[in-house]
Amino acid sequence: MTVRSDADGAPRACARGLGRAFAFLGKRWNGVLLGTLAHGPAGFAELGRALPGISESMLSDRLGELCRVGLVSRTVREGPPVGVSYQLTERGVALLPALDALAHWADENLPTDQGGC
Repeated sequence: MTVRSDADGAPRACARGLGRAFAFLGKRWNGVLLGTLAHGPAGFAELGRALPGISESMLSDRLGELCRVGLVSRTVREGPPVGVSYQLTERGVALLPALDALAHWADENLPTDQGGC
């Protein structure tokens, strides 16, 4: 992304792509869940343990949303016991470089008391 200045004083327009990206990734837990799944497939309980503070209801909602937009896939394993596993799709994997860059930027530029897991 290039920083530009409007010499004629025209109002700047919102970067639509960034607006959409942060509207989605800015929802609590979405980006962190994607980053957690970067380490490989995980079950529901494992994801819950990896993200202290997330409720089961919120985890279920966020995973459902990530599946609906095609960033995460859900696989049901036959039992017994029956299990469910979540993993990044190709679209989810394609987002990892951007998430890594954001994490690096945060490590370099934000105070450590700015939240997180």
